[in-house]
Amino acid sequence: MHRFPSSKLVYAMQNAVCRNQVVVVASSRLASTSPAIDDKMKAKADKMSKKAPESKSFAVNMFRGSVVAEQVFPYPDDIMSAEQRETLEMLVTPTQKFFEEQNDPAKNDEAAKVADSTMQGLKEMGAFGLQVPTDLSGLGMSNTQYARLVEIVGAHDLGVGITLGAHQSIGFKGILLYGNPEQKKKYLPDVATGRNIAAFALTEPSSGSDAGSIKTRAVLSPDGKHYVLNGNKLWISNGGFAEIFTVFAQTPVKNEATGVTKEKVTAFIVERSFGGVTNGPPEKKMGIKASNTAEVHFEETKIPVENVLGGVGEGFKVAMNILNNGRFGMGAALSGTMRAAITKAVDFATNRVQFGRKIDTYGGVQEKIARMAMLHYVTESMAYMVAGNMDRGFQDFQIEAAISKIFGSEAAWHVVDEAIQIMGGMGFMKETGLERVLRDLRIFRIFEGTNDILRLFVALTGIQFAGAHLRELQNAMKNPTTNMGLILGEATKRAFKSVGLASVSKELVPYAHSSLSEPAGLASQAVADIGVAVEGVLIKFGKNIIEEQFYLNRLAEAIIDAYSMAVVLSRASKSIERNLPSAAHETLMAQVWCNEAYDRVQNNLGAMSAPRSQKNFKSMSQIATNICKEGGVAHQNPLGF
Repeated sequence: MHRFPSSKLVYAMQNAVCRNQVVVVASSRLASTSPAIDDKMKAKADKMSKKAPESKSFAVNMFRGSVVAEQVFPYPDDIMSAEQRETLEMLVTPTQKFFEEQNDPAKNDEAAKVADSTMQGLKEMGAFGLQVPTDLSGLGMSNTQYARLVEIVGAHDLGVGITLGAHQSIGFKGILLYGNPEQKKKYLPDVATGRNIAAFALTEPSSGSDAGSIKTRAVLSPDGKHYVLNGNKLWISNGGFAEIFTVFAQTPVKNEATGVTKEKVTAFIVERSFGGVTNGPPEKKMGIKASNTAEVHFEETKIPVENVLGGVGEGFKVAMNILNNGRFGMGAALSGTMRAAITKAVDFATNRVQFGRKIDTYGGVQEKIARMAMLHYVTESMAYMVAGNMDRGFQDFQIEAAISKIFGSEAAWHVVDEAIQIMGGMGFMKETGLERVLRDLRIFRIFEGTNDILRLFVALTGIQFAGAHLRELQNAMKNPTTNMGLILGEATKRAFKSVGLASVSKELVPYAHSSLSEPAGLASQAVADIGVAVEGVLIKFGKNIIEEQFYLNRLAEAIIDAYSMAVVLSRASKSIERNLPSAAHETLMAQVWCNEAYDRVQNNLGAMSAPRSQKNFKSMSQIATNICKEGGVAHQNPLGF
């Protein structure tokens, strides 16, 4: 244990109290963007007086440099009841057999349509209503059960996966989450059995990532009995044949307190049979060709007021929660895709002989296979971690779900690309199926929240959480006598950092298996360093941090890596405790992953404070400005013409 002279520690604590004052002032600037007008100042004062929100999210608390382990340790592999496990085991083999024997992904891709026989078979299996309650004609599955089955789909045909996912992961998910009893009884039985297919209609020609800027509009009729919907939706999965749509539109909403009417987004359940609903032809796409994608048009469509979903003006919240709730399924599906690609690559590598040896004996190929396996292990671990926490009833999983989607979509692309590389020319051939999978994968980094936007969502959500706690500390310092415990606790934490004790952070070590104490220490240190970095950017930028995407992206990368470390440590620890045959192998992967992830965390956090990196950020901004001004590459061909 390190020891320091008491005078040094006291001096550090005094400095830490001063630092608290600087940090909390910066964090309060984050919440204030308006002139000092009386009513706005009052609103600000009310906000400042509120107690900072608490969260059990591991990822969110990392922004404070804190470890809250409840949603990470122990790994949630035993949350299903015996009946749930038995039901799932009964469905896994038939599902695998169906996709191996009855579905042809190459034909689906070539025809740009899921075969009718496949659609019918999936309906008979109950695949269109996996999470709909059994009393409403669904299978009533938990999130963990759902994850296991979509993993099988992802291993075989992502085009089919999108058709199923667009239907139930987002298409009618709003009815499950926000529907009243009458809405659920009316709509869920038919979508669960596949008699009606559902679609999620949010994106518009002028509104992609900026969901709040949609132009589709719904106006209440004079008699107050229905809304009249007009607008166009773009790139809607299942849009060409869906009968039920979850549609988002601007509606005029009057504030009863002020009398002011503003446009707010409202969610509606819209039936094609309401009239005025048409669609364009199927879009011609790079991948997921079997999945129907089309424009959907609404013209004077009358929607009964009973079909408002989640409340008038609450549509943005409904949309975001639908997407947050469904993202874990993407990670599960893509872990299946990766598992299948790795199997193909390994089969080739262990049989292909070059220069007198099987190529799996060469270090270059071994590194590829090892990294592919680790990426799969992390993706799979994240997907089931998020699903398990949702099944346990936790509500704070939005950041982790976004991380799972970001990581899984990028990992899957890399794994399949490397599988093709290992197989060389054979991997490039259509018959292996990997070229189709790679084409299919590209969309996963774009839809249901682009990875770029989700990185900003992760960073800014966490910073907002940290800022709220720093504002609470500011309020406490206004009355130090009654808040001495809070002040001293924060001051001591910062003092220990300033004198070097942060370098021995071990908060995660007690949770991990003893054989993983070293990587657990690295994960602990990563979390502590993230907390320091967040305070640093709040001091540096205050409210303007929202514009500093060079910094936000690097902070998000650090968060993703630190979360991945905790997740694999949790899963590997559980495997060791259960004495699984793969425990030693999982330990190796966890150790290597954490060692390298820690280095990436340090590099990204270091770039947020290093003068050379900050200079590079400004230079890159100028380079991009120059190129956009020129309308393309700004430098000449070396030949001059």
